[in-house]
Amino acid sequence: MEKKAPKNWRGVLRQRDAVRWELPIDYMDGMRAPGLIYADEAMIDSMAGDMAVQQVANMATLPGIVGHALAMPDIHWGYGFPIGGVAAMRTDDGVVSPGGVGFDINCGVRLLRTNLHERAVRGSLPEIVNQLFRDVPTGLGRGRKRKRGAAIDIEGALAEGAAWAVENGHGSREDLTAIESGGCLPGADTSKVSDRARQRGGPQLGSLGSGNHFLEMQVVETIADEEAARAFGITELGQVMVSIHTGSRGLGHQVCQEYLGVMQRAMETYRITLPDRQLACAPIRSPEGQAYLGAMAAAANFAFANRQAITERTRRALAHVLDRSESGVEVGVVYDVAHNIAKMERHRVNGKEMDLCVHRKGATRALPAGDPQVPARYRAVGQPVLIPGDMGRYSYILVGEERARRETFASTCHGAGRVLSRGAAKKKLKGVDLVRVLRDKGIVVRAQSKAGLAEEASEAYKDAREVVGVVERSGIARVVARVRPIGVIKG
Repeated sequence: MEKKAPKNWRGVLRQRDAVRWELPIDYMDGMRAPGLIYADEAMIDSMAGDMAVQQVANMATLPGIVGHALAMPDIHWGYGFPIGGVAAMRTDDGVVSPGGVGFDINCGVRLLRTNLHERAVRGSLPEIVNQLFRDVPTGLGRGRKRKRGAAIDIEGALAEGAAWAVENGHGSREDLTAIESGGCLPGADTSKVSDRARQRGGPQLGSLGSGNHFLEMQVVETIADEEAARAFGITELGQVMVSIHTGSRGLGHQVCQEYLGVMQRAMETYRITLPDRQLACAPIRSPEGQAYLGAMAAAANFAFANRQAITERTRRALAHVLDRSESGVEVGVVYDVAHNIAKMERHRVNGKEMDLCVHRKGATRALPAGDPQVPARYRAVGQPVLIPGDMGRYSYILVGEERARRETFASTCHGAGRVLSRGAAKKKLKGVDLVRVLRDKGIVVRAQSKAGLAEEASEAYKDAREVVGVVERSGIARVVARVRPIGVIKG
């Protein structure tokens, strides 16, 4: 039976330092590893009675887990794993859990840099935002309209990811050199993706979706690390950037939903007992585990293709409104990073190199300088780490540090993290005209539903500055630059 969360976690957690809190392995029967939570004291106090910390303990019961069950400072309650959860399993006797990846497989963030300055776009900003809103479908289930009965062939997107999108006219091969895993996760098995998943996802290729997904025009507000900023193509304050946050849409959701059922049955077959059914899993090397990993990789590739298609639509929208050729408006990919994924990686644990399946649920990779997986252009400084805040304040660009590789399986947080549920946010902001509030801050916003904006207001999220502060103080990533929003489109 699942354990109830205590009213005050301070009585359970052991404080290691100002930003690290250990959840002892003897906190709960069945834990195979201790937990480790990255947070400051105020964050820990705000988690009183929070089930997200209990979910860290539940993660630690998964067979094959090594090191710690980790939680980043954007931790909040999720399905199975908490959002901000990281866990690595041995590939020989460990398990894979869809709840450790999430329903939106390879939901991630892509950052684009432009050769534009805020002063050059400010006068045209409403028109640019309107054009982006027309060109990039948003909203629940929305995608491109198609004729009844018309087939959409997404086999290439499932197998080849962003490269397939480029081959079909969405961008250039240069884009592929600045995407995690080159925009294609190895091991994709398209035969493990159901017809229903394909039907849901096909029309949605090139769309944002709803909820916390967004396309945001931003300007560089501060630069903290000039060397890394130059490597990333960030050259001056006021430079216009574009951030895209979306994933595998209905296709990924369907894959997760279907394989949760497969995993529930597999647990009976392999006699796996866990404190939470949402952690349903199967041995990595089992037929069920391999089928899920193949389908998950295919869904991840679809998400890479999705963000690639949106990138090209963004380029064309900017060129159209600013009345320039596409070569006149330069839009390059800084980086694209996944934050809902399970990846086969090699890490050192207790002095020994191991092949691991690293689950990142609302967490991103953060590789340090010199790592061969970092794109060549960034290898001297490290991998870009993209941490969105909220649509009314600021977001951050960081770079991975060596300590992340040693301590967190090269992982860090993925965003600010919620403090209010969607329902609570809507209740708190009832009657508030958020479009006007944002306009008064110089931010133009378009959304399918004004009421839905309340779910994503600044009040619903932790302050990204505080979350990123914990990351920096922990030594797993450092700040390169901060950007602020000027134009936002949401579902």
